[in-house]
Amino acid sequence: MIANPLEDKARGLSKMYIQIGGLRIWFACVDPQFLSGLIPQLKMMCVVFFVIFFAEENGTKEMVPVLAGTYCLSSFLFTWKSFSLLFAVMLKSYDGRPVYNHTLALTLVEYTSAVYMSDLAQLFTWTCERCNGLTKGFQVIEIIVDIEYCLQAYVGVAKDLNAIIIAFRGTQEHSIQNWISDLFWKQLDLNYPDMPDAMVHHGFYTAYHNTTVRPAVLGAVKRAKKFYGENISTIMVTGHSMGGAMAAFCGLDLVVNEGEENVQVMTFGQPRIGNADFASYYSLLVPNTFRITHDHDIVPHLPPYFYYFPRKTYHHFPTEVWVRELSVLKLVRFGVEKVCDNTGEDPTCCR
Repeated sequence: MIANPLEDKARGLSKMYIQIGGLRIWFACVDPQFLSGLIPQLKMMCVVFFVIFFAEENGTKEMVPVLAGTYCLSSFLFTWKSFSLLFAVMLKSYDGRPVYNHTLALTLVEYTSAVYMSDLAQLFTWTCERCNGLTKGFQVIEIIVDIEYCLQAYVGVAKDLNAIIIAFRGTQEHSIQNWISDLFWKQLDLNYPDMPDAMVHHGFYTAYHNTTVRPAVLGAVKRAKKFYGENISTIMVTGHSMGGAMAAFCGLDLVVNEGEENVQVMTFGQPRIGNADFASYYSLLVPNTFRITHDHDIVPHLPPYFYYFPRKTYHHFPTEVWVRELSVLKLVRFGVEKVCDNTGEDPTCCR
């Protein structure tokens, strides 16, 4: 059973990412926004640790100066560390790219989780396990199911975000068709205007463009705009794993072929879907895109990137947000979200 992140804020985005991917080997992580709440606990842990250590060596009479010194030192170290972390995030926000919104990521990962629900009645009425908290009040317009290729998605309206939400389900463990798409590494010419030399993953491209998914999604978007036109300011597309790949193609399709101007894409554990030329075009056309990755997730590393053949290999588009695990004295583990560079293949991130 998947828990609501509001019940355990300290684990936040990383916990939700873990649960979607089914990677139980990850430890509980703490998101940067909640790091300030953890600092006092870390201070006290340091105090207790050193108090016990010196108590055994020196006795209780030595405790007052040790306690004061340890607390001051830990206060300085953790305060400086948190300030440095915030400063680094601020620097990343002023390089001309869209600013990463952690709260929005927490919301969209919930929408991404909901699309995995097998009870379509609960999904349509938005009464499922994920249909509360950050996503409460969501109005489903249409649920899309392609039985032949084992694909699922939904389109709806989030009034609190003034947005149409499109969510794509990821790879199903027992779906042969999905695994064939994942492992089919043949590249295909992309017939988008003004995209010479752009090549994409055949399986992922086909899953969106050559199935019943695309016409159903576009039709639902038009109906949503008709019913809620005045309340819609943006279209947000999301998905996990293969669903992330389909979300990226959908976002690009909305901009290039449907003329949509305000499209945001946020994916979780998305594989590479095209070469460097495609990545360049994509980043220009859909700049408000974030790929959330984790250092224990292998999917974003696939298909492989070959450093010595950058123009002839698969290449991620920006912007990656890398969730990685850190530890303090091997006692406390927490997650830090790093906004990576604008190349799509930042060597200091997930690549």
